[in-house]
Amino acid sequence: MVGPGLYTEIGKKTRDLLYKDYQTDHKFTLTTYTSNGVAVTATSTKKADLIFGEIQSQIKNKNITVDVKANSASNVITTVTMDEIATPGLKTILSFAVPDQRSGKFELQYLHDYAGVNASIGLTANPVVNLSGSFGTKALAVGADISLDTATGNLTKYNAGLSITHEDLIASVNLNNKGDSLTAAYYHSVSQLTSTAVGAELTRTFSTNENTLTFGTQHALDPLTLVKARFNNSGKASALIQHEWRPKSLVTISAEVDTKTIEKSSKVGIAVALKP
Repeated sequence: MVGPGLYTEIGKKTRDLLYKDYQTDHKFTLTTYTSNGVAVTATSTKKADLIFGEIQSQIKNKNITVDVKANSASNVITTVTMDEIATPGLKTILSFAVPDQRSGKFELQYLHDYAGVNASIGLTANPVVNLSGSFGTKALAVGADISLDTATGNLTKYNAGLSITHEDLIASVNLNNKGDSLTAAYYHSVSQLTSTAVGAELTRTFSTNENTLTFGTQHALDPLTLVKARFNNSGKASALIQHEWRPKSLVTISAEVDTKTIEKSSKVGIAVALKP
């Protein structure tokens, strides 16, 4: 990616470092492929004493991708994605869920060397319209994210962000929750050879006068094994180890503990993802 990317890319490196793959549930994912290239993924997640299931199938034909997902809540979610249908960098996405008649949404994404724009509209009589965009270059990008409820005429969301990238350093600032919270994030790639990186995120919530500070790091023990750790100012510490025991098949074990009440709060999660 040579341009600024979409608005969601602002601060994404830090968020992935601090939060991606951490969990305290037990999760099992199995992906298989049929002879005609259809990918079928089954997922089972255990939360406390409850088990949630999900089955997803994906069909690709040239630049059209169809995803159909069914979950244990009896919802069927269909997403149709068309890449570069009319012009390079343009993607159209149509999604809807059954039986939720108000879930339909049409979305356009456009990536350019100096801009990334995402626009979506709900397929209802009085839809919610969302528009986000980032402008600049890979080194410097600014963006905004706005949602309008046409039924009431109210803005339901307005966020803004700024990202600065310099070689192995990324810094970003996001104003979220209708201006109620300000998040500053930092990411530093220490070594690409060992995937070693450090990052930090500081969030100030103005309505509650609270600050949340989170530090995190990751390091590859070998080409197939990654370890991560994080700690925040509330005293919660988390760590995970992820091993790719065969191509695209991952086993992830993560743990979380509140250092203020260690004997009561420790949690362990296991995630297994299998692909042929």
